Amino acid sequence: MTELLLPFQFPFMVNAFLISLIVSIPAALLSCFLVVKGWALLGDAVSHAVLPGIVLAYVFGFPLIIGAFAAGMLCSIGTGYLAENSRVKADTVMGVVFSGMFGIGIVLFVAVDSGQHLDHILFGNMLGVGAYDLWTSVAIALVVAVGIGLFWRDLLLLAFDETQARASGLRVGWLHYGLLAALSLTIVATLSAVGLILAVGLLIAPGAIAFLVVRRFGAMLVVATFVCAGAMLAGTYLSFFIDSAPAPTIVLILTALFLVAFIWRLSQTRRASRVRAG
Repeated sequence: MTELLLPFQFPFMVNAFLISLIVSIPAALLSCFLVVKGWALLGDAVSHAVLPGIVLAYVFGFPLIIGAFAAGMLCSIGTGYLAENSRVKADTVMGVVFSGMFGIGIVLFVAVDSGQHLDHILFGNMLGVGAYDLWTSVAIALVVAVGIGLFWRDLLLLAFDETQARASGLRVGWLHYGLLAALSLTIVATLSAVGLILAVGLLIAPGAIAFLVVRRFGAMLVVATFVCAGAMLAGTYLSFFIDSAPAPTIVLILTALFLVAFIWRLSQTRRASRVRAG
């Protein structure tokens, strides 16, 4: 028993568990909307695009959170504008924009002697989380969770049928860019935990798993939150004993859960087909 509780005796592990619980809430809630709306690639795009904002914020002495958020919003708005005003499809535009901004970020990072480790930015540094990271993530999680809690029905209608949402009198523009702002903020919150590259796992897998397991969107939000929190806690705990990095361990657990949910849904579908055929 003493060995099982060993991780909780180290302050850096306690902070890792805390940041896991904090960021799992906004990431899971947003993942449901990204999955339903088909914005999975957008989450990937924004997570990569914040890198130049982080470097420029360091150069000009701004908080890194401001640079990351500004770059994320620039990527989101720029992608929407180019998709609406060209013949190129949105997914193609996203691929070009996020790869371009990620390339700019790498070039700037190499050119500027920031003293930061690129691995920590790309893959996170959960074991190095401090009080500032915790409080920043708490503030972002509260803003995103409260916003989704107040407008989740409107956002759901927007995700399923934008035309109907507009006809119903909803302020589609505000909802659209509000969701993008929440996405950018959540990526900033997950930056210290899983980094830029692995953030997309937190923003897609929980919602995808919940989508396979339940059929009501309200239940989907709840299941995704528990799945994300459980996977993050389990991945952090397991990484201590197998001497691996927490972030990739978490993503691997989410991937395994997705495969289990997929197999379970496939078996349920086949069983229902046999019942109808019989």
